[in-house]
Amino acid sequence: MDYFLQQLVNGLAVGSLYALIALGYTMVYGVLRLINFAHGEVFMVGAFAGAYTARALTGDKTEQTFWQACVGVMVAVMVCSILGWAIERFAYRPLRNSSRLSALITAIGVSLLIQNLANIEWQFAGYRWFGSTPTNYPAIIGAGEPVQVIHRLLGVNVVWKDVLLLATTGAVLVVLWFIVQRTRSGKAMRAVSQSYDSARLMGVNIDRIVSFTFILGSAMAAVGGCLFCIKNPSATPTMGVIFGLKAFVAAVIGGIGNIPGAAAGGLLLGLVETFVSSMGYSRYESAIAFVILVMVLLIKPEGIFGKAAPEKV
Repeated sequence: MDYFLQQLVNGLAVGSLYALIALGYTMVYGVLRLINFAHGEVFMVGAFAGAYTARALTGDKTEQTFWQACVGVMVAVMVCSILGWAIERFAYRPLRNSSRLSALITAIGVSLLIQNLANIEWQFAGYRWFGSTPTNYPAIIGAGEPVQVIHRLLGVNVVWKDVLLLATTGAVLVVLWFIVQRTRSGKAMRAVSQSYDSARLMGVNIDRIVSFTFILGSAMAAVGGCLFCIKNPSATPTMGVIFGLKAFVAAVIGGIGNIPGAAAGGLLLGLVETFVSSMGYSRYESAIAFVILVMVLLIKPEGIFGKAAPEKV
């Protein structure tokens, strides 16, 4: 029982990272009907931004305080929000009236561009920026220690960084729900997702809402990048490839375009991967995500929480 609870917590912690990134995919798709394959690279840039902020605050120390990590997250959110806005403004907006294939090819091109720029080692202000060598992320002081209350009650060694991942993901989901359901911009996002023309006739600024959607999704990817580095303390230019693909799979499993579905799909995928790995099949950890994807598409193509949309012919 203790072992099961331990794996359950580990799976939820990993799944919360997938959920944060999957939300960015599903929000953009819900508004634009576009799969933003550059979203994984935004996640990667967020991880680097958090690492470099920590380096500036700690002076290259191997540990940082919780509040220094919070500053790193805020900087990463600002950097990725600007990056998300720029991607939408200069790469996707000019193609908004083009075919979906053109937008998809552009998304893949933007992803490759950011990834290859990050692979180049840039020298600035006496520091090395990006490059193929992993960039270390300072560990948060005390984050690797077990939570004593949980250990006494359940006998399970749950470390603070896993609790931090789950608590942060929960807080982000609450904030996102409030923005989408209770703010004017959120209502406008829902209107645009239903019909561009109707929303425009109601006075909605389509360009502003689409940019806002990209900024919001990129901010969540930044938080996910920093949380990833808290659990796996290094950032690499290619980290967004497989993690971004798995998050996309999670969004499709939950129902692409459905916000609660994206969160549920991420948590489900994290749990399945963790239990498969714990049973000694860690080599199949990445493959299982795509096996689940095929099964869901065969049984319920619209996703677990998605709704089948009839096509007019």
